[in-house]
Amino acid sequence: MNISSIVVQTLPKYVDEVVKNLKNCEACDYHIHDEQGRIIITIEGKNVEEELSKLRVVEQIEHVISADMQMAYSEEELNEHMEVLENSDVVPTILNDDDVKPEDIIYSGDLKKKNIQGFAKHFDKIGK
Repeated sequence: MNISSIVVQTLPKYVDEVVKNLKNCEACDYHIHDEQGRIIITIEGKNVEEELSKLRVVEQIEHVISADMQMAYSEEELNEHMEVLENSDVVPTILNDDDVKPEDIIYSGDLKKKNIQGFAKHFDKIGK
């Protein structure tokens, strides 16, 4: 399953008409819009090809200037990354241990500024 957020742009004078057409469109789910003609929708598909097909439907709605994907979630891609993370020594083993209580984990600072592999080894050594 893939889910993507789309920003649809139209002229302010057509926003009500485009929102109505998007709400009636089976290719997407309408969420919100503003007075400047920006409309947020999401589309779902079993794969990227189906999502792109639905995006083309949205782009064909009258008065739509653009429909651009902003964020995308791919369940299959996430599962692949999770498998890599779960089998990697980059993630401290304590974080993959279902028996460890979150309150027993000691916070050691911002990971963005750390050598992740070295931090993971240190983390495994001290066990917290």
